[in-house]
Amino acid sequence: MAPEVERRLTAILSADVAEYSRLVAADEEATLALFRATFRDLIRPAVEENAGQVVKTTGDGVLAAFPSDVAALRSALRIQDALAAGDRGSLTFRIGIHVADVVVQDGDILGDGVNIAARLQALADVGGICVSARVREDVRGRIDVQFEDLGPQQLKNMPRPVRAYRVRLGRAPVVPASLPVPAKPSIVVLPFENRTGDAEQEYFADAVTEDLVTALSRWRWFFVIGSNSTFALKGRRLDPTRIGKDLGVRYILQGSVRRSGARVRLSAQLIEAATSANLWAEHYDREMQEILALQDEITEQVVGAVEPAMLHTEGARITRKNPADLDALDYFQRGMWRLNKVSEEDHRLALGFFRQAIERDPELALGHVGLARALYGGVIYGWSSDASADLVASLAAARTAIRLDPRDAYGYFAASGASLYLGRHREALDQARRTIALNPNLAFGHFRLGQVLLYSGRAAEAIGPIERSLRHSPFDPQQGAMLSLLALAHFHAGAYAEAVRRAEEAVALRDLRAPAILAAGLARLGRTDEARRAMPTGPPKLAPYARGADRANLQDALRLAGLRGPALSDII
Repeated sequence: MAPEVERRLTAILSADVAEYSRLVAADEEATLALFRATFRDLIRPAVEENAGQVVKTTGDGVLAAFPSDVAALRSALRIQDALAAGDRGSLTFRIGIHVADVVVQDGDILGDGVNIAARLQALADVGGICVSARVREDVRGRIDVQFEDLGPQQLKNMPRPVRAYRVRLGRAPVVPASLPVPAKPSIVVLPFENRTGDAEQEYFADAVTEDLVTALSRWRWFFVIGSNSTFALKGRRLDPTRIGKDLGVRYILQGSVRRSGARVRLSAQLIEAATSANLWAEHYDREMQEILALQDEITEQVVGAVEPAMLHTEGARITRKNPADLDALDYFQRGMWRLNKVSEEDHRLALGFFRQAIERDPELALGHVGLARALYGGVIYGWSSDASADLVASLAAARTAIRLDPRDAYGYFAASGASLYLGRHREALDQARRTIALNPNLAFGHFRLGQVLLYSGRAAEAIGPIERSLRHSPFDPQQGAMLSLLALAHFHAGAYAEAVRRAEEAVALRDLRAPAILAAGLARLGRTDEARRAMPTGPPKLAPYARGADRANLQDALRLAGLRGPALSDII
């Protein structure tokens, strides 16, 4: 016989630290110590003085149960008044209170009532209290406080709206001072709006928001506001400049979801907080059949577009700074700005910026990543005076980056490139797979995997990852390189017409490798006159092939196109 479930009418208090993600990022140990002290010296005594019981703490929050909502509100007022009058550093709380029938199980309390209290907490001002309509009715005339009616609120995962009231504490809400903007590119993802007219679809908009926060957080050189702070802004109409100042971020990603029948449209835009300028915007129309697959696809495409847009804007911003004010991360970003221009002069400048980044901060993994990429890039494009030495140095720099930050996918990406051009195909393949494992949305991770597969003799397998790289980052500044590699994969897979089509696209984007691949494809199609006209005068060097047969295949096609002697060895 199943044990009887214990149910109890309970007043639930949910408290959460405001801006917890930001505080932890600034000083994790100090924030955790401050939370423990606040809980020990204030929150637990305030709960127990009012006949309550702390059910659990959740890292940045507290859940407590009371025999009545009067007791719960008295406890909340005691906490907020003490925090407002005392000195708890920058630690402030939001509190939500609700009364409901809950399930008591193993010392925990469960049920919709607990979730509603947590959602009400998110609606509260920083340093404030938000309660449900039932709490407001029960405490009227028994506690001397005033309430502000917020109206019916559609709370996350709740089937029906809940009427909410903000407690007027007789003092202005605690408004955190404008937070300093980190050196890293910083972004907040605002909760995507549900514009379907169907409250049951709220979960889809929230799921997309959560996925985007998680995906962006995989870029180790981004500062991303956590989802707790993100959802605290749900339903509020705030000026982008105000959001940027309050959260200390440069960029805001916002959007909406609209569903009509079996189709869904998601719109997204990237905004620069300081100017409210729209940096990028796109919408996606999809069939809503497999919802989880749809979430993944939308996340891939949005994040893939946001990363290069932020990189471009950051590079432009850094170029306007006084050189005397540049720090190590600035030098890295300035180097990437130059590296993406793909010219010999910009390559030389990028090398200098990456070396200055390392000189300023030898522990900055990104500085070593940039140096590794620039060194093997110089070999690829024929700008290196000592290719062997530069490739060895490139691999060493990438390994240093991995040692300094083993969770950064870019370190493995750089190591894979150096290993490939050193002819270490197996090692390069392992590093490429590790890149994608760490950041599945990194477009260049899929590009690298396809590149290594191609030069390892697995051209047909390479096509899928390269196409994914283009889908992840459709406006990437290195799109020409992606298309050239896709053309070469189709060439070695025997799809010469497709190789020509893709190579022509890469030529239009002025990728230096594309003309040779175009000439080879045209030659295989018997269009030798066109192949001769397409042939470059000074093509960059392709990666070493693991199989002699693949190398011979390309060499034979280039001979058909009219390439002879030393020029042929310059390519392969």
